[in-house]
Order: sequence, then C-alpha cells, then structure tokens
Amino acid sequence: MLSSRIDLLRMALLVSTIIASPALGESPFYDSECALSASSEMAQPWEVATRALPRSPLQPIAGTFPPMRIAKPLSAAEQRALQPQDLFKECEACPEMVVVPAGEFTMGAPETEKASDADERPRRRVAFANRLAVGRFAVTFAEWDACVAEGGCKGYRPSDRGWGRGHQPVINLWWEDARAYVRWISERTDRPYRLLSEAEWEYAARARTEPGAYPRYWFGNEEKDLCRYANAFDEEAKSRIPGTSGWTIAPCNDGHAYTAPAGSFPANGFGLYDMAGNAWQWTADCWNESYKGAPSDGSAWVAGDCARRVLRGGSWINNPRVLRAANRDRNAAGLRYCFNGFQLARTLTP
Repeated sequence: MLSSRIDLLRMALLVSTIIASPALGESPFYDSECALSASSEMAQPWEVATRALPRSPLQPIAGTFPPMRIAKPLSAAEQRALQPQDLFKECEACPEMVVVPAGEFTMGAPETEKASDADERPRRRVAFANRLAVGRFAVTFAEWDACVAEGGCKGYRPSDRGWGRGHQPVINLWWEDARAYVRWISERTDRPYRLLSEAEWEYAARARTEPGAYPRYWFGNEEKDLCRYANAFDEEAKSRIPGTSGWTIAPCNDGHAYTAPAGSFPANGFGLYDMAGNAWQWTADCWNESYKGAPSDGSAWVAGDCARRVLRGGSWINNPRVLRAANRDRNAAGLRYCFNGFQLARTLTP
C-alpha cells in the first residue's frame, strides 16, 4: 500500500499548498474536517470549482428506471415482490434505494492487472444468497441536512467547502458520522439500514453476478474513458487546483474540479451512480492487509485493525489507479476529510 500512502501525502501537500497561497490574503488554518477556517470571513479558494445545478433525486438522470412507489416503509409483501433495479424510498427525506440481485462474483485483482496492489489479493469468490438494496446515489447533503433538521446525526453540519449542498455528495465525514446517519434512518423508518460491507461494495460497483475476470473499472479498461463515467483527478482539476502540476491525472476532462452533483455520470449495470470517483465511501469493515481469512458470504469483516475502516471508490482528487473497482484504502475511523462520504445499504427479507 505504499502507493496509497503516497496519495495521502500528496493530498496533505495539496491542502498545505492551498493554505499557504498568498492569493488568499489572510492565512486560514486547516482543521480536522478538511475545511478551511479563518478568523474573519473570506472567499474560499475552492469556489473556482465548476458548479452544476443540482438535479432532483427523483428525476432519472441516465437510463430508464421503473416508476417509484409512494415514499413509505416497505411492507413484507412489497419486499418480497421487489425485482432487481426496482426503486423505493421509505420516507420523503430518505435516499432512493435500488434493488441489487443475489449472485456471486470474484473479488479482488489479479497480479497481472495494471497498478494493482497486494492487499487486493488473494482473489476470492464471494456469494450473496439474498438480494439487498443499495443507495442509488451516495448520501447527499440534502439527505444529511434532513437528518440534522430532525434532530439526528448528532447535530453535526459538515462543511460543503463552498461546492454546494443539495444534491452534492455529503463529505467531511468520519466513520461514526456515517453510522449516526444509519441509526437515524433506521429509527425513522423502523427498517434495517446499514453501511455496505466491503464485499457488497465491490459487488455493487462491478455489477457482475457471475465469477470471472473483469475489467479494471466497472465500465472497461481504458483510462481515457474515465471522464465519461466518473469524476476523477483530471485535466480540469489539474488546471484549477494549485500545487498539482506534477500529479498523475486521468487523460481527459470531466468538467469538474471538485465534487460533482450526485448522478452526473452514467449509472452502472445495477442502476447505481458514482461507483467510481466523486467521493470515497466508508464501509463497515475493519482494515486487513489482504483477503486471507475474509468472510466468504459477503458480510462485513469486523476483525483486524478496527481503529481504521475501509474506504472504497476513490474521489475527485484521485488518479486512475485509485478508481479501479478493486482498489482499497483505509482511514483512521476518527478522521474527517473533504473527499470522504458514504453509500447506504438496506437489508431485504428473503
């Protein structure tokens, strides 16, 4: 994981470069939210980011989806009737959920995969006996703010860095923040919401239901195609973010320097958006240096280094290596960064 450590050092250097920039005038300081603070109000340098108007989460952005039912908790009969790619919401403020089919896949990357890491091995078969529901998008600021408005999420209102709230993916979260949201929505709906396990995340990202050999990204192998399907560190970001001239980039332009509104890129085969890039996604798993001894049923691995939790998917500040479907990383569970968010899961009764 040397390359992942280098990425983290580069991110820290980026923040330090922005903070030290004389163009800012007064010198703000960097806090644990990956947010800039100052003794007096001032424009934030992040405001140079491309801003797109948030789309309604109920508006199809790409592809065709079945019509959505009224937003209320599913009955047992409704759960049994669900089919793959069906959509549902269990309260007006709740995220849209997509039904992901049962199936089996091969987790990890072979040694022959370009830029793969040893912690992505040994490759292993993971079987999911039952369907599950996964957030159609990463949890957004609008959904997080609804939790806070109803007295949940410990009242924490994360900074949006000037990039916008609404349908932007919520960021500046640590693992316990994500769990606080899970507790709120579970109590709000009286239904079993949770974080995805790491295996569930990769299964959902790849959108494959049979074991085999897969491409590096859910959409294919070519780095030049990344900007069609993901928000990565690319030509746009490199041109707008100071201190990044020597960084490796995606060889394309996705039009976003920082986070993009959720669903700005096409969905994968399961109907899920932003399963590569935009914002890292916390999972339920403790960190382990390989897959030796990992559960084969797709459940969360809750043994190992539980002071650090697994993140998947990469973000707006990561290069093509990191956005591969097999790539893994971890953070201390108590750290907040402006590139970390989360995806929601919901257990479905067989």
